Amino acid sequence: MESNMAKNALEKKKTYLCIYFIADAVMCEKKKLVFIVNPISGTTNKELILKVISEHLDSGSFDWKVVKTEYSGHAATIAKQEADAGIDAVIAIGGDGTVNEVARSLVHTQTALGIIPSGSGNGLARHLLIPMDPGGALDIINSYMVKDLDYGKINGIPFFCTCGVGFDAFVSSKFAKSGKRGLLSYLENTLREGLMYQSDTYEIEIDGEKRVYKAFLIACANASQYGNNVYIAPHACMHDGLMDVTIMEPFSVLEAPQIAFQLFNKTITSNSRIKTFKCQKMHISREYPGVIHYDGDPVVADKEIDVEVIKKGLKVIVNPGGVAPTPPLLKIFSDFYNELTNWGEGNVFTLNKDLLRKLKQK
Repeated sequence: MESNMAKNALEKKKTYLCIYFIADAVMCEKKKLVFIVNPISGTTNKELILKVISEHLDSGSFDWKVVKTEYSGHAATIAKQEADAGIDAVIAIGGDGTVNEVARSLVHTQTALGIIPSGSGNGLARHLLIPMDPGGALDIINSYMVKDLDYGKINGIPFFCTCGVGFDAFVSSKFAKSGKRGLLSYLENTLREGLMYQSDTYEIEIDGEKRVYKAFLIACANASQYGNNVYIAPHACMHDGLMDVTIMEPFSVLEAPQIAFQLFNKTITSNSRIKTFKCQKMHISREYPGVIHYDGDPVVADKEIDVEVIKKGLKVIVNPGGVAPTPPLLKIFSDFYNELTNWGEGNVFTLNKDLLRKLKQK
C-alpha cells in the first residue's frame, strides 16, 4: 500500500516537473521581429537607428533582422511575407507612408505592428504616445504590450490615422509634388494655398440620412492627429469602433490664425466653423472627381467616396503607460495669434511670413 502511494507521488512529481519545464520553455521562447526600414523616408539618419537597435533591443527576449525597402510598395510586400511566415511583429522604421504600407499588410493577422518613428509627421506614433527618439521607441518594443486596435478604409484603401477630402487632400498632393519633407515644407504649402482655396459642396450620408455641407475639408479620423501634433480630431479613439468626422466650414482670413492655433492645442472642436460627429460608416458625394488622401498620401478618386472603420482589425505594440508631451509649437502659435489683435486683414500674409521666420529659428 505504502509502495503504491510512493509510486503515485513520484509520478505526480514527474508530471508537475514536466508541466513546469514546458511552461518555462514557452515563457522563455523569444519573439521574432522584423524591422523594415525605408532608407529615404523622413529626415532621420537610418543607419544611426539601426545602431541603436543593436545596442538597445532586449536580445534575451527577441530574435530580429532588418530588411531595407528598395522601391515604393516594397514595405507592404515584405510585411505580408513575414506575416504569412508567422513572424510575431513587424516594426516599421520610417514615416506615416511606411507605417501605412506595413500596417495594411498586417490587418487581420496575428502579426503585430511596431513603430520607430522617423518621418516628417509621425501622426500614428504621436497618437500612440510612442517617443520620437529611437531609444524611447525601442523601450516600447521591449515592453511588448500588444493591443487590438481599429483601422479605417476609404474607397477600400486602408488608413490608420486619418483620411479625407477637401483642403487636406489638396495640400497633401502639393506636398507630395514639392520634393521637400518636414513641417516647414508642409506649412509653406498650407499657408501658400490655404487662403485661396475654394471650398466645395458635399453630400454626406450616414445610416440613410443625408446632409449637405459646404466645406473647406472633411477629415475622417481613426487617430487624433495628422502628425506634428496637429490635432484635427482630438477626441478620436482607436478602440471604440468609430471614426471621428471633422467638417471645417469656409472661414475668413482673419479666422485662419485662430484655427491654426486651435489645431495645435486640441481645441479645434470648440470653433464655430467646425462640425463634428462619430460614425462607423459614411458615404460622401461631391460635385467632381478629385484628390482624396489616406494617412497623408494623395490619390485621385471619383465623385463617390465610402469611408468606414473596421473594429479591432490590427494588432499594435503600444505604450503601456506613456504621457503625452507638450507640443513645442504651442507658444509660437500663441504668440502668433496674440499679434493678430494689432493687425488688420491686409497684413495677414505678413503674419504668415513672420510665423515661418520664427519656425525656421527653432
